[in-house]
Amino acid sequence: MRSKNLLIISTAFPDKLNEHIGNIFIKGQINYLKNYFEKVYVISLIPIWRELLLRYHFRNYNWNNVQVHYLLYVYPPPSYTPICMKRLWLYIVKKAVDRLIRSEKINFNVIHAHYTWPCGAIGVELKKEFDVPVIITEHTSLTLYKAFKKRDPHYLKAWKKCDAIIRVNKKDIPLLKKFNENVTNIPNGFDGKMFYPLNMIDCREKLNLPVDKKIILTIGMLDKVKGHQYLISAMNEILKHRQDIACYIIGNGKLKDKLKKQIKTLDLSEYIHLVGGKPHEEIPLWMNACDLFVLPSLSEGNPTVMFECLGCGKPFIGTKVGGIPEIITSEGYGFLVEPKNSKNLAEKILIALDKKWDEKKILNYAKQFTWEEIAKDIIKVYGIK
Repeated sequence: MRSKNLLIISTAFPDKLNEHIGNIFIKGQINYLKNYFEKVYVISLIPIWRELLLRYHFRNYNWNNVQVHYLLYVYPPPSYTPICMKRLWLYIVKKAVDRLIRSEKINFNVIHAHYTWPCGAIGVELKKEFDVPVIITEHTSLTLYKAFKKRDPHYLKAWKKCDAIIRVNKKDIPLLKKFNENVTNIPNGFDGKMFYPLNMIDCREKLNLPVDKKIILTIGMLDKVKGHQYLISAMNEILKHRQDIACYIIGNGKLKDKLKKQIKTLDLSEYIHLVGGKPHEEIPLWMNACDLFVLPSLSEGNPTVMFECLGCGKPFIGTKVGGIPEIITSEGYGFLVEPKNSKNLAEKILIALDKKWDEKKILNYAKQFTWEEIAKDIIKVYGIK
């Protein structure tokens, strides 16, 4: 297989220095998939508005045997746009991808598209021309269910025409099998060379965090779907029982001001800290500095931070959404809570803070989710030799 080439199609993709880390987990996955191929090509579709908003120009780059190409495009039509307009948009973008492939002389033996729309839809159009297998990994949950409910023709066509679908959780396999028999569950993973146990005190000192408090950590975009407001409310309840705690929320987003106001209204500024986004290379320090990782999301596919948390030997508390219950299968790894339920979340956090966790058990469990192991499963789906 080392004589073969792989083409990855994705929307956001990290820049060379990982200063802009959209879909960083795909880069982590590729870092191990590349060992099976002579060359890996990435075509990342970047909406024009994103460059304008970030005031940053994404530049093509290479690392090892991987070539990354950014392609600017006008954002795909919203869901209420007439089908004929979406079809026209797809045709235009597919042509742009086609031109890039030919101008850069990109040769490939398999296409792996991340997300059905628009990348999977583009992938199956390219399949007609290049006659190579197309694999789609579907990461979303809410978007997936909306597409299924509306019978979106672009999603349905992509699922039917692709050669295989990878779904990051098990529970949606029956749904997708209505359109394609070749559906495989492969969860997300983590880089074991980056996320592993470090001395907690050392990490806290490097980050200027208190060494005499129990630290609760959460990482995620400040968006309603991530459920930060319920964690803040839970903290208000937890502080009625103990005050030796500090909660750190890593991430940026449109809810920043609203969450700040909630924290101030509840008089929790001493205990809850919105610290903004952090470089990906710094996240292992934060993971190892915490006592407990909490993800209060209202919807998830298969969150990468869950695996990174386990890879550092830390217990994980997450909501019963997406693929989380399929991973946190034992209270030896963490706890599950109902989404939108601050009381339930507070109860589990209090129990977790008092519990003596078996780090070795968590680390042994996490080994199966390293990108090195996940890559082996993905290669089997590609079906090329």
